[in-house]
Amino acid sequence: MNLKVIIGAALFATLLASVSVVATTTVPGWFIAGDKPASYMLGNEPSPNADGSNIAYLKSKTASVAGFGTMMQMFSAQQYLGKRVRVSASIRSENVKGWAGLWFRVDGEKRDTLAFDNMQDRSIKGTTDWKRYEVVLDVSETARNLAMGVLLADGGQVWVDKFKIDVVPNSTPVTGTTPKMVPSGPKNLEFKSN
Repeated sequence: MNLKVIIGAALFATLLASVSVVATTTVPGWFIAGDKPASYMLGNEPSPNADGSNIAYLKSKTASVAGFGTMMQMFSAQQYLGKRVRVSASIRSENVKGWAGLWFRVDGEKRDTLAFDNMQDRSIKGTTDWKRYEVVLDVSETARNLAMGVLLADGGQVWVDKFKIDVVPNSTPVTGTTPKMVPSGPKNLEFKSN
């Protein structure tokens, strides 16, 4: 596992656990959070598929933001305990200056992060057409809450369609970090060769 990804995941999880939240009624069930939530807008608009459904968008209020915003929701992990879970969505981007990503987090009893993926190692940048993205995590038997959403760091806009959460077989690869993926203690403090 890439150290940058591990540090990024830990930093993002820590930030998200203590960041500001801006309530919104524009898209019921979803809210804006992040370290600069007031710098972003969350809304919905008719789907380009002309099927009567809506898509959501998250966009920066200015061309550049020194921080991130996320559209998200949090809910009980109860029905997913002990299961491998995939969160997926179709996302389109425009002028994303920093990066964007679909994210999913499993929280324990003490708000500790049990598993996490925010796509930082395979992020969305610039202007892209619609593409399906997914993150897959194991939900521990000790999990309490699940949180998921789409984040946008710096300026730009993302549109989100067909958001879905489902249980997948254990043969589906996990995309994020979990405690078992991080070593249980230090290794090779003597710098020995193989």
